[in-house]
Amino acid sequence: MEKYEKLEKVGEGTYGKVYKAMEKATGQVVALKKTRLEMDEEGVPPTALREVSLLQMLSQSLYVVRLLCVEHVDGKDGKPLLYLVFEYLDTDLKKFIDSHRKGPNPRPLPPQLLQSFLYQLCKGVAHCHSHGVLHRDLKPQNLLLDKDKGILKIADLGLGRAFTVPLKSYTHEIVTLWYRAPEVLLGSTHYSTAVDMWSVGCIFAEMARRQALFPGDSEFQQLLHIFRLLGTPTEKEWPGVSSLRDWHVYPQWEPQNLTRAVPSLGPDGVDLLSKMLKYDPADRISAKAALDHPYFNSLDKSHQTLVVLSLLCALFAAASTVDAIVLTPSCLNRPRNEDVELESMDFESTETSHEPDTRVPDRSTSY
Repeated sequence: MEKYEKLEKVGEGTYGKVYKAMEKATGQVVALKKTRLEMDEEGVPPTALREVSLLQMLSQSLYVVRLLCVEHVDGKDGKPLLYLVFEYLDTDLKKFIDSHRKGPNPRPLPPQLLQSFLYQLCKGVAHCHSHGVLHRDLKPQNLLLDKDKGILKIADLGLGRAFTVPLKSYTHEIVTLWYRAPEVLLGSTHYSTAVDMWSVGCIFAEMARRQALFPGDSEFQQLLHIFRLLGTPTEKEWPGVSSLRDWHVYPQWEPQNLTRAVPSLGPDGVDLLSKMLKYDPADRISAKAALDHPYFNSLDKSHQTLVVLSLLCALFAAASTVDAIVLTPSCLNRPRNEDVELESMDFESTETSHEPDTRVPDRSTSY
């Protein structure tokens, strides 16, 4: 890895450390994700190879962080290391939300920006799902922001899994607690794209509220947060819930008015959120269907980026708590045809581990 100069450690992804680095020959700033190749019984590193294959397939989308190349080296102890070289973006959605919640000038996210970020997130998730991949760890820290183009990009696909029909049985090693779907919290090991859509709903609400919707500090407390707002699930609305491994007799709460939790969204936004937070995974809206929801009717998808970019520039200039974003030359590649309609947006101007992660999310940048 002599051709790269490591500048600083910027975070840790699901299965590896992430460094800001510069390619010496070109001066290009990149992100290096260092992953140790843990071998299985047959001498194959399944996690790393899975991530590489998924990223190579998915990173052609405008809404997935771009994998530039892969470097295979031997570590100091003689064990093999893999460096995944990504485009470098040093700000994520978590930092952006925090900049609007904290500091001398707390303020809500502009409605058009929230709408655009959610639309782009659904586009990225729909892209993953259409290629048979679950992300399984969607959270604001894993959504990187490209200020120079007004684009939100999905990162940290270390837990991504190809899924099949019928549903496969998966491990419980997924999703930071606050964004974890109730079927996973209740011990289900058979799940599909609906787990990602629950996470999208939690992220949607967090953008609107500027704080987490369900900030539990244990799996049990997480369920209680969910049940108190959405009501305790019944067999009628979620067939089979009482047969899940970790189901117990819970207090019987009635569902609350979701509008009170996200008063800034308006009727269409609340309706879309309610569809993302359906208890029964079979009833939860898909990413593709969400793109056609009336909440996005006012979004001019033919001319988005120019005004989103101007909004971001104004917001970043005003928010001293937010770091500048570095755009690498690799980001300048033209998107594929499937993403061209979001190349330019127009609005009217208005304001790591194998165990379940139950820790409060940190603020490091993930890849």
